Amino acid sequence: MLIGPMRTGLLAAALLFWSVAANADEAVIERWYTALLNTDRAALSELLTDEARISLTDLGVVQTKQEFIASMDEWESAVAGGQIRHRIAKSEGGVVTVIACYDFPANDMLMQETFALTDNRITATSQAAMAETCDAY
Repeated sequence: MLIGPMRTGLLAAALLFWSVAANADEAVIERWYTALLNTDRAALSELLTDEARISLTDLGVVQTKQEFIASMDEWESAVAGGQIRHRIAKSEGGVVTVIACYDFPANDMLMQETFALTDNRITATSQAAMAETCDAY
């Protein structure tokens, strides 16, 4: 008769572990978009592993961590006065899919972004446009 309580305990432990992992993933994603909006090179550098690859699918570009951080000068002027809204669409096994609205003064863009996470750091991310407006956000 101990199987019922034991099974319940194991289920509770599994749910707690999943909840902690999901919260950790959510915290990494929140830090990413805050750092991106603020062009915080130090925070972005801390979030990305040294081997991280950033894939801008629509442009056919894959950047190293160093190339991505170096591109922040250009990004800083593009993001000025804008905002980034995001929501996690899926988080499973260290892979997080995000729907993000880049809302800039001159235009907005709806993106799907996927992050591979290990030890609360980003090992890879890819970005692809979903729409030229954020109406579907």
